[in-house]
Amino acid sequence: MIGAMAIMSRMKEQYKTEVAPQLIKEFRYGNALEVPRLEKVVVNVGLGEAIQNPHALDAAAKDIAAITGQKPIVKRAKKSIAAFRLRAGMAVGLTVTLRGERMYDFLDKLVNAGLPRIRDFRGVPPDSFDGRGNYSLGLKEQIMFPEIDYDKVDRIRGLQVIIVTTARTDEEGKRMLQLLGMPFALVAA
Repeated sequence: MIGAMAIMSRMKEQYKTEVAPQLIKEFRYGNALEVPRLEKVVVNVGLGEAIQNPHALDAAAKDIAAITGQKPIVKRAKKSIAAFRLRAGMAVGLTVTLRGERMYDFLDKLVNAGLPRIRDFRGVPPDSFDGRGNYSLGLKEQIMFPEIDYDKVDRIRGLQVIIVTTARTDEEGKRMLQLLGMPFALVAA
């Protein structure tokens, strides 16, 4: 019989065995439930081009589904804006919310396979925290992920990755992500 530990992702295993004990030691938590953990990862793609090109939505949805392993939800405009030729209800973006094993698998893929494939990569910005330990990362192209075949991409699209944690401060959230392998850029003094 295969137990729960046998199918646990590599990053989740790393969190339980290395990261959580290190955080307890560094921040002196009195209770194991105080240790920050990953809550969810949200991946967003804005598609302003979908107004003129309805096929862009399908191509982007296919790419995001391949990257995350989950079907994206179509986000629609709430208001009409004449200057952009946008009417309420038109598709303007895609979003995927990852939790559990898929969240850890995506984060592992992002840190260990995606980010190192970026040309002239010097690390992710260390100042993109929101004040409550959540991290936001903007990526300029989806082709950095190994699932995307460059020859089949119709257009390079950017995406936003938001990592939501239970950390109370940016310092705790940043340290947790560092221990999970997030390559933060060194700040020039």
